[in-house]
Amino acid sequence: MGSTHIIDRRLNGKNKSAVNRERFLRRYRHHIKKAVAEAVKKRSITNVEHGESVTIPNRDIQEPIFHHGQGGRQEVVHPGNQEFLAGDTLPKPPDGGGQGQGSGQASQDGEGVDDFAFQITQEEFLNFLFDDLALPNLVRKRLKDTESFKYVRSGFSTQGVPAKLDVIRSLRGAHARRLGLGGARRHKIRELEEQLAALKIAPDDLDAAFSHADQIQVLEEEIARLKTNVKRIPFIDEIDLRFRQHLKQPQPATSAVMFCLMDVSGSMTQTHKDIAKRFFILLYLFLQKNYKKIDVVFIRHHTSAKEVDEEEFFYSRETGGTIVSSALKLMQKIIDSRYSPAEWNIYAAQASDGDNWNDDSPVCSKLLTDQLLPLVQYYAYIEITPQNHQMLWYEYEKILARFPHAFAMQQIADASDIYPVFRRLFERKAA
Repeated sequence: MGSTHIIDRRLNGKNKSAVNRERFLRRYRHHIKKAVAEAVKKRSITNVEHGESVTIPNRDIQEPIFHHGQGGRQEVVHPGNQEFLAGDTLPKPPDGGGQGQGSGQASQDGEGVDDFAFQITQEEFLNFLFDDLALPNLVRKRLKDTESFKYVRSGFSTQGVPAKLDVIRSLRGAHARRLGLGGARRHKIRELEEQLAALKIAPDDLDAAFSHADQIQVLEEEIARLKTNVKRIPFIDEIDLRFRQHLKQPQPATSAVMFCLMDVSGSMTQTHKDIAKRFFILLYLFLQKNYKKIDVVFIRHHTSAKEVDEEEFFYSRETGGTIVSSALKLMQKIIDSRYSPAEWNIYAAQASDGDNWNDDSPVCSKLLTDQLLPLVQYYAYIEITPQNHQMLWYEYEKILARFPHAFAMQQIADASDIYPVFRRLFERKAA
C-alpha cells in the first residue's frame, strides 16, 4: 500500500501563521538552541544579531500520514507506462548499482527524505541566544524618568467604549431597575387576578349596582392596562450600562548601568583584545535586547584609566603598562558623580589577562571589597589567558569566597569559550 505525504507550501500571510510558528519553535527548542550555540562559535560575534539557518534531523520530525485502511482490492493504473504490465517483476539493481558521488548512505527501500532546514529571524535568534539569561540581583529603584505604566481598576462608569462594557453588572442593574419600576404593578396584577378568579366562581348577585359581567370586564381591563405598562419597561436602558474604568499608574523604572572595564596594556596581545571585544559586544547586545533603560559606561585602562565612547573602546590602539586599580578608582568616581546606588542598579564586567603589578593586586582587592561591592549588584571578572593564573586571579578568589552572590569570575582560553562563559556569568538564577 502506498502512503500520501501532504506538505503545506503556502506562503505565510501577515501574522497568519504566527501561532503555528511559535508552537513549532517550542517543539524543536532543543535543536534550535544547539544550532544557535554552534553559530556563535563559528561566526563573528559582531554578526551575532543576524538570523540563522537551523537543520533538524529527519528522524526527529514526524508528519501526519494519510494511508489506506486494511482490506479491499486496489487497482492502480499509472499513465504513460509502456514498458511493464500488471504482475511483472522489476529486476534488482546489480551490486554497486545506483552509487552516486554523494557522501551519504543510500537507503534500503530506495526512498529518502532530506533533513528539514528552516530560517529563524534576527529576533528569534537573539531570543534563543539570550534565553534564560538576566542581570543578577536586579531590583526596583525609586521612580526616575519612568516610561512604564500600568492600568489599575478604579470602579465603574456609565460611559465608556464597548470593549470595556461589564455585561454582568449592566444586566444586574437592568434587572434591579425593572424590579423597582414594575414590582408594585405586578403585585397589583396578582391581587386583581385573584379577585377576578374569585368573582368568576362566585354566584351572581342580582341586587348589586354592577352586574357580574360588568365587574369582570372592569377587572380584566385594569389587568390588561397594568400588563401593558409593565411590558413598556425596557429590558435594558442606557442608564443600566456600566463600563470598567481604569487609571494609568506609573511603575517604578528599573534603571541599570553596566560598567565595562577592559585591559589594553602591552601584555594583552591582539588575540586577547579581540576576545575581550567580542565578549563585550555580546554583553552589549544582551543589554540592548533585554533592558530598555540601561546605561553602559566604557572604561579602558593600562597604567591609567579613561572613560571612552563605544567606538574608542572597541577600536582604539592605545597601549601601555598595567595598573588595574586605576580603572576601579575611575569607576568609583563615576558612580559618586552620576549613578547613585539609591536610584541605579550598578553592574560591572572586567576583562583582563590577569597581568598586574604585584603591589597593585591587593589594592584592587581592597577597593572592590570596601568600596565597590557594597554599591554594585553584580561584578563579573573575565581572565583571558590559556596559561596559569597570576596574582590578580588569586586576590579575586578571596573576594569570591566572601561575596559569592555579588561577585563572579571565569577564565576564557580561546574564542570558543566566550559564549559558554557568558551564559555561566549571566545565567538566570532563582530568587
